[in-house]
Amino acid sequence: MTRVLVVDDDRPLLRALRISLTAAGYDVTIAPDGTSALTMASGNPPDVAIVDLGLPDMDGIAVVEGLRGWSTAPIIVLSARHTEQAKIAALDVGADDYVTKPFGMGELLARIRAALRRTAPTSQQPIVVTDAFTVDLTTKQVTNAAGPVRLTPTEWHLLEMLVRNPGMLVTQRQLLQEVWGPRYETETNYLRVYLANLRRKLEPDPTRPRYLRTEPGIGYRFTP
Repeated sequence: MTRVLVVDDDRPLLRALRISLTAAGYDVTIAPDGTSALTMASGNPPDVAIVDLGLPDMDGIAVVEGLRGWSTAPIIVLSARHTEQAKIAALDVGADDYVTKPFGMGELLARIRAALRRTAPTSQQPIVVTDAFTVDLTTKQVTNAAGPVRLTPTEWHLLEMLVRNPGMLVTQRQLLQEVWGPRYETETNYLRVYLANLRRKLEPDPTRPRYLRTEPGIGYRFTP
């Protein structure tokens, strides 16, 4: 079931959104402020987030930034701020759509569906093949010439994020936030340990990585 995180300090509106979204078939989590929203999202990442900008403990822009730092889930801003500047600011920090209050529930539901369609990974190849190993993103299995390669959940999560972005630099911060959560974005030693494990299991010569390359001080890159 698609998970929707709704962040708004208007409790009657929160209740109404939860009822309507649940009736539409979504698994709904609600948060009345930015801090609890970011905590909930890190523990149970949403498939789509609906964020108000006027929150009691922080601006909704900061929530959008916090989510976008590690999540690719679509973010829809739902705000009473009608100015062009407010919309530009929200979109520039990572929001995917902007709906102004008052709004119609039918329109909001349509925008959620559209956002989810745009982010559906329909074009991604489910199986990534290299000369040394094969990654099946659907079954979450890795194999090499010797057979299945056993990975820990953390190792798989790291490898999956790199493989889903072939040839692209994935920053240390992105990996740490995605795999361990926003509170661990400075723990770069975690990456060194787990990348070493992955290379030992997958690279023909772990001392000279061919597929899982380091960009010193910045991040890592999967080069198929």
